Amino acid sequence: MKRIFSGIKPTGHLTLGNYLGAVRQWVEVDQHRADADPVFCVVDLHALTVEHEPARVRRLSRQAATLLLASGLDPERCTLFVQSHVNEHTRLAYLLECTATDGELRRMIQYREKTAGAAAAGQGVRLSLLTYPVLMAADILAYGAEEVPVGEDQRQHVELTRDLAVRFNQRYGHTFTVPRAVLPRVAARVMDLQDPRSKMGKSHASTAGIVYLLDDPATVEKKVMRAVTDNDGEVRYDREAKPGVSNLLDVLAACTGGEPEALAAGYDSYGALKKDTAAAVVELLRPVRERHAELVGDPARVDAVLASGAGRARELARPVVDRAYRAIGLLPAA
Repeated sequence: MKRIFSGIKPTGHLTLGNYLGAVRQWVEVDQHRADADPVFCVVDLHALTVEHEPARVRRLSRQAATLLLASGLDPERCTLFVQSHVNEHTRLAYLLECTATDGELRRMIQYREKTAGAAAAGQGVRLSLLTYPVLMAADILAYGAEEVPVGEDQRQHVELTRDLAVRFNQRYGHTFTVPRAVLPRVAARVMDLQDPRSKMGKSHASTAGIVYLLDDPATVEKKVMRAVTDNDGEVRYDREAKPGVSNLLDVLAACTGGEPEALAAGYDSYGALKKDTAAAVVELLRPVRERHAELVGDPARVDAVLASGAGRARELARPVVDRAYRAIGLLPAA
């Protein structure tokens, strides 16, 4: 059976981009595969790489777990847990830091973008921002994952994970399964509605172009109707020349199951495209919001799911991590 692993970071409220780029694939495809054993995680340790409020990280971690369940993850079909509840992640991360090089971590696109932004603002950068791709690699390799469903922006990190697994195996003997990234068919990277050349992120300063999973229908409609397009008035799918229009078509396609290029042919105005996209997003998110409201009223149920998931995650990860400790030369504990 193929092990699948993916995680989501609680650095902000989950967005439509998170849902269409990753979560919906987990729910509709990965957990229903007869040949797969899916493992999903709220990667709260990754949220500590930037300035944060402890209470907010705890609150967002619980909210993320609740939204994953509300989106349709079924504890009978998958393992769902919180990263910090399973010590094997940090145990393995150090071994992989001893395998990775400074140069390959500094080449990570997200690290370069975030450090450039911090430098422009006169701010320092935490060391963990440099090393967190190694922790991400540990998240994946600890479970012997063969497939990692992710958005386009995380593909480079999965490639690093592959490199570290191969390097470790070559130096110390076969220890890790070498995983591969799996991207959704459409909307792998949903863009900000106000800045369609930037992804729809959880932690942007401006929220005008971000649709959150818990936004009410009126807010969703307002954000979509105000989406940036262009001045020529032609509805055509062209990511380079028409990023705003193409982003709306990607979102509509992902919500309705159509193809962006084919959908474009059915519109002769941006207003009609925006109206239909807004309606499709509202309907897509309605059951998620309703189910979330139910689960918020039953926090013990969410806690039980996370505790059970962490227990199974430890059972899966501990033998792999113990094997890595032996392989790299560490003396077994008595």
